[in-house]
Amino acid sequence: MYMTQCLQRTVQLNPDHLATIFGERRQTYQQFGERVARLAGALQRLGMAAGDRVSMLALNSDHYLEYIMGVWWGGGVLNPVNSRWSVAEIVYSLDDCTPVILIVDEHFAAMAEEIRQTARQAPRFVFAGEGEVPVGMLGFEQLIAHATPVEDAGRGGDDLACIMYTGGTTGFPKGVMQSHLNLWSACMPRMVDMPPIAGGRLLHVAPLFHVAGMARALIQFLAGETHVIVPTFEAQNLLQIIQRERITEILLVPTMILALLAHPEIDRYDLSTLKRLTYGASPSAGEMVEQVLKRFPDIELSHSYGLTEACPVVSSNLPCNHTAEARRSGLSRSVGRGGLGVNVKIVDAQGQEVPRGTVGEIIVRGPNIMLGYWNRPEETAKALRNGWLYTGDGAYMDEQGYLFIVDRLKDMIVSGGENIYSAEVENALARHPAVSMAAVIGIPHEQWGEAVHAVVVLKPGAVVEAEQLRRHCRQYIAGYKCPKSIEFRNALPLSAAGKILKQQLRQQQLID
Repeated sequence: MYMTQCLQRTVQLNPDHLATIFGERRQTYQQFGERVARLAGALQRLGMAAGDRVSMLALNSDHYLEYIMGVWWGGGVLNPVNSRWSVAEIVYSLDDCTPVILIVDEHFAAMAEEIRQTARQAPRFVFAGEGEVPVGMLGFEQLIAHATPVEDAGRGGDDLACIMYTGGTTGFPKGVMQSHLNLWSACMPRMVDMPPIAGGRLLHVAPLFHVAGMARALIQFLAGETHVIVPTFEAQNLLQIIQRERITEILLVPTMILALLAHPEIDRYDLSTLKRLTYGASPSAGEMVEQVLKRFPDIELSHSYGLTEACPVVSSNLPCNHTAEARRSGLSRSVGRGGLGVNVKIVDAQGQEVPRGTVGEIIVRGPNIMLGYWNRPEETAKALRNGWLYTGDGAYMDEQGYLFIVDRLKDMIVSGGENIYSAEVENALARHPAVSMAAVIGIPHEQWGEAVHAVVVLKPGAVVEAEQLRRHCRQYIAGYKCPKSIEFRNALPLSAAGKILKQQLRQQQLID
């Protein structure tokens, strides 16, 4: 079970089938496979040995898919970089997993020098963007053009395939180690639940540095079908591409779906080829489902729940649970049942399974569960206990095995499909000299699902404006993590043990 096998298979069986469409660039599987084999050779010549990490900091493109397959073909390990991070966050992750090569595109090339200057061990830079190759970098296209293609390294099974960084309650990202078997085992059950559309064209909008975007790309490779890629989400551009390229399937987060539905010109476009829409990375939104099915009554609508540590899918709520009857019964608000090969339980604080209908923590076991956290044995031991992954997510399970999420035990905020950890934002706020204490919670937001809200206690005599605190935070964390709203109080509600009672803060926000 190695992830490049699906590319070998399609090159052998259907070499002339379109593999990728990116703007005006189109390539068949034969062409794509040749570039991947050459890229693997080029990366090896640059020093990538078996198990070495190679990072990519870029927007979605056909080059991103070549990076994914090329690194594996050459025996390396992927480290996709969150393109929404600040330089400080990027450097932290690079220092942690020490990639030998960092591939950047034109959107992030300007960050390269600061990364080079601040990283403990700067990687070699490769430019995979449009325009001239910047000074101090090697050109992606030139490397491929002059490289000798190599044989597939064939690394698979429990070999490390990818390190994806996810936020942690300490405020520092953790590198989730995913094996080839983990990724394979996550993709195959999904293909059983939702068989590939023959001749299907998948539109990649979700960022490929996210596990959801990458996993969906892998499923399309396993199916041997066509990838259509856009760099970022823009509603009108998406409508044009769905019509022009006859898109059959798309993965979006609810904020994107609502923006698409609200576009004033949506009815001008022929969207009749769109057969399937998967949404995730945000709590299920009942009103959004109604809007989608009103506009696309025959579409196959499904919702997935998962996390990076599960590569990513734990459960899926399939199209059969989005019917009018299922919506009336409330079943559409579920996140579905565990996939094939995935064991799911709801447990109490002692790890004992609770009765159906009782809220507890979701724990998961299966071949899709991560190997552990890179260089973090203690945190790995906390998350993986007796073969089970403790997710930190609160839910209950009904008598039919359907999961219903009720809370995020780790105080994670989901805003616009991005996971934001409150401790990370609180740590940034605490670095301001005027701040005594800060608590960060998610509050409902019409567009983003949730917005980051900070409650701040200032030091005696200190004065600071909300906008000043937001600017301060941007020095340390990505802009999307910074508080959208800030309120100042004289004190925070505390428990007898001195812990901040965030539930009280949330309730007060609802009352206000």
